[in-house]
Amino acid sequence: MDRTQSLRIALPACLLLLAACASRAPVMPPPPPPVAMPVPTVTRGEFAIQAVPLDVWNAIGDILVRTPQASYDSRSRMLGLYSVRYRGQPLLVVAHALPLSDTVQALTTGVTAKSPAGAPIDSDVAAELLAVLQRELPAEIERVHVRAAAAAAAEASAAKAHKAAKKRKAKKK
Repeated sequence: MDRTQSLRIALPACLLLLAACASRAPVMPPPPPPVAMPVPTVTRGEFAIQAVPLDVWNAIGDILVRTPQASYDSRSRMLGLYSVRYRGQPLLVVAHALPLSDTVQALTTGVTAKSPAGAPIDSDVAAELLAVLQRELPAEIERVHVRAAAAAAAEASAAKAHKAAKKRKAKKK
């Protein structure tokens, strides 16, 4: 056997021995998947008020109009919600009737904030806006009642005047 043949045989054997002696990096197990934080079911500032949902919804709109850094993009009386932007954060403000129960004995409306997708939201901005609403809603609901009573009285007065005019016109004939 000549020298090149012995090298051809010895070289793979040496490489195999070197590979067996080489230290390998320890195999690390894959990192665990990130733990998803549960979506909150109750948000800070969520509150209930004894009032008719429609009155609460109307009062919320009046408060939003005069609250600095608050605006509403759209609203739905049927759903009891406002699509709001407060301090740059978009959110939904929802007013919904609470079912009667052992703890809820009178007509009560719950007011809460949700993300634009409708999920519960628990942020400082949402809690701050709900605190403003909770503070101002009782007085604003009274103003809504006064306006509604004045509108009803004006409508009744106009109907009475119309009926009287119609009666006078009928007498002239």
